[in-house]
Amino acid sequence: MQAVQFDHHGDRDVLEYGEFPDPEPGRDEVVIDVKAAALNHLDIWTRRGLPGVDLDMPHIPGSDGAGVVSEVGEDVSRFEPGDRVAVLAGKSGGGDEFTRKGDPTLAPDFHIIGEHVRGVHSEFAAVPAENLTPVPEGVDWETAAAAPLVFQTAWRMLRDRGDLKAGESVLVLGASGGVGHAAVQVADHAGAEVFATASSQEKLDYAAELGADHTINYAETDFASEIRDLTDGRGVDMVVDHVGAQTWQDSLKSLVKGGRVVTCGATTGGTPETDLNRIFWNQLQVIGSTMATPGQADEVLELVWEGHMEPRVRETLPMSEIARAHEIIENREGFGKVVVVPDSEL
Repeated sequence: MQAVQFDHHGDRDVLEYGEFPDPEPGRDEVVIDVKAAALNHLDIWTRRGLPGVDLDMPHIPGSDGAGVVSEVGEDVSRFEPGDRVAVLAGKSGGGDEFTRKGDPTLAPDFHIIGEHVRGVHSEFAAVPAENLTPVPEGVDWETAAAAPLVFQTAWRMLRDRGDLKAGESVLVLGASGGVGHAAVQVADHAGAEVFATASSQEKLDYAAELGADHTINYAETDFASEIRDLTDGRGVDMVVDHVGAQTWQDSLKSLVKGGRVVTCGATTGGTPETDLNRIFWNQLQVIGSTMATPGQADEVLELVWEGHMEPRVRETLPMSEIARAHEIIENREGFGKVVVVPDSEL
């Protein structure tokens, strides 16, 4: 088969699209004939190299993908050849206290397909059956590939970890990115008043289309000051900050007393300076969140499949143009997700 791969970490020039051995399903695995896959900022970090993550090389990246089941392992009963499926990338081995309590995302061995093990940016991919969710007829492959990781992440972060309530106010940073544009929709669906930041009017207009009530161009104004002005000095109940070091102090400044900041990532760096005085005096909560449980993922994806939410796709490219796909993500070009399709499907 043809697959995106790299045999060492580095810049975009380490990526290639070439021959790779066809996968064979393990006892509990399914082989997917991939029809579309999508990128996340995680693919950039994985390509560059993450501290403590030692990959088997060559590595196939990709945590988002969708396609048709072509083979099933001997212990698989949930799926059969011909089924339409999408990948849920979070995986744990089970048997630990957290998985037994229903939250495998906290398991000591929790890992992500495409980051810690080979992913799905390829013509075919072998994936554990428990990491697949059915895709209804009528849902196009771009939507099925682009939705799972960002919508499950935003759903768990806002609704389960953040306990977002109708009538509360939410500031979503980086609303033009994958998680950001999903978070805008999840917050709007919850009945919250949504504030969103982006770096251009075009991106802000897209955020407004998806449910943002107020938009802020962070390239032209200080968003913390703007939030104070827009809320008559109060601040918002929740800030969604997956940006990290560059925005952390202003995220804390944007919160009402007793407010909470939720985070699932740190694209500008994971060790920001923080303000402990503000945190304890204003009794702020800092809440981390990673991916979602299978049940949480299925819950939000049902809303996507039914058309209540949508992953916006900024560009669809052949997999052979994977370097360009990475460039779009790195340069923050456009709004929403980038999708890649096996060249054989074009």
